[in-house]
Formats: sequence, structure tokens, C-alpha cells
Amino acid sequence: MKATEAAALPVRPGEGPWTPEELAQLRNQLESEIVAQREEIRESENEVHELLTDPVAGAGDDPADTGAKTFQREHDLALAYNTRDLLAKNERAIERMDAGTYGVCESCGQAIGKARLQAFPRATLCVTCKQREERR
Repeated sequence: MKATEAAALPVRPGEGPWTPEELAQLRNQLESEIVAQREEIRESENEVHELLTDPVAGAGDDPADTGAKTFQREHDLALAYNTRDLLAKNERAIERMDAGTYGVCESCGQAIGKARLQAFPRATLCVTCKQREERR
């Protein structure tokens, strides 16, 4: 993102404008997380595929072992689902940077806040709207 574009992104009162360096740092962080998340998802899919295609996996297990393995598989699938969700949020944050809408609350249209985005670059809601959402 160019300097003029970075400075045009919204900030809350009292915050300085975005600098290209600050946005580049956030973008690099998001891109690094995306690479790691895609690798984690790929590994998880490979493990699940191996479990589902191995015809003798679990043969001869007692019910306790079968239950423990089923629990572990469900846990791994839940983690993979969460990783996919984070991946989508990270990709969406980069799309918003490219579109010039990064930092705009998707609920009220006000600035999310530079400090909030630096702490949580995937944020799509300002603190007020996020608090309102969590109370529901």
C-alpha cells in the first residue's frame, strides 16, 4: 500500500495516521500466518486422509482405545476448522488492505482503531460494536 493510501485509512481521534511501514508490518504478519495456516491445514488433511484410507487402522482395539482415537480425531478436526476460520479472516484482512477499507468497522462504519488493529490485525469491528456483539 502506498504512503498516500496508508495515510487515508481511518484512525480514531488522537491516533496518528497509518504509515506505509506500519501497514507493511501488519501485512507481513498476516502473510506469514497465512503460510503457516495453509501448511497446518495441509498436514491435518493428510493425517485425516491416512486415517480414513488405512483399512487396518484400529483393528483389534478395545472400546476404550477406539473412543480415545475417535476423541483425538474429532479434536484434530476441530483445530483444523479453527485454523481454516483464521486463514479466511487473515485473507479477508489483506483483501481489505488492498481495497482501502482496512480499519473501517463493518458494523458502524467508524474507524476500528489503529492500536486495536496492531494488536489484532484481523479485527473487522470496532471495540464498541464487538462488545455489543458479545453481549448478544
